Amino acid sequence: MKKTITTLAACGSLLVAVPAEAVSVQAAPVQAAPVQAVSKDPVRALKGKLAPGRGVRFTETTTLSGDDKTKVQSRKGAFQFNAKGLAASDIVATSALGRERTITVGKIGYTSGGMWKDRLPAGKTWLKSRGSFAGTGGYRGQVINPAEPKTLAALIKKGKLTRSTITGKITFKELDKVSPWFAGSIPLRMHDDTKVSYTLTLTSAGLVSKVKSSYAATGVLDVSGHDGKTITIESRFTGWGTKVSIKAPNPKTVTDKTID
Repeated sequence: MKKTITTLAACGSLLVAVPAEAVSVQAAPVQAAPVQAVSKDPVRALKGKLAPGRGVRFTETTTLSGDDKTKVQSRKGAFQFNAKGLAASDIVATSALGRERTITVGKIGYTSGGMWKDRLPAGKTWLKSRGSFAGTGGYRGQVINPAEPKTLAALIKKGKLTRSTITGKITFKELDKVSPWFAGSIPLRMHDDTKVSYTLTLTSAGLVSKVKSSYAATGVLDVSGHDGKTITIESRFTGWGTKVSIKAPNPKTVTDKTID
């Protein structure tokens, strides 16, 4: 099977005279709402949502920045859980390659559209592959998946947990050891020592509502056009524990062959 990976925001003042006999009333200063502390351990909170037929939904945007900032991809989708973590995913990515949808069940991925739109045999619309979770969109997608207990535990250990955020840095190599999502999303990469800076925003219940990560663009594809540039991905997660059902495509529409 031939696969070609094509890669990836005058201040003036007004004085008013007040009569001396006027009653002066001073308003109480407005105070910002306090940051709500996380009431539950994030890993424990996550494990409490991991059940067959349940999952979480997400949306994300990826930008490439250097001298300027360019949006290179957007994605939306859902993860379905089992008792240990991810059981399946359904993700739609939109980029210069067009619209691409990837469904993964277990360790088998099925990708339709994008760069494969005109490269599959007649009557076939899905390209089957093993160990690839996110299609070609994975190369510009979120490298940190907060639905993996071991990954979340590593991020907490490597980073700093405050009242509502986890911040830190972790290398591609370290992610590869704990995260099947990372290993399957970017199986080919240039520099395993690339550092990923991350910020995870937590709800008061300890669940992740937002993930922001960034790393040197040359970490995945080391070409001159990526020198000095940074990939940044922002993902938002909603509906932890909601019902999710993801199934593989009709076998009649699936192939593991491509055409030139």
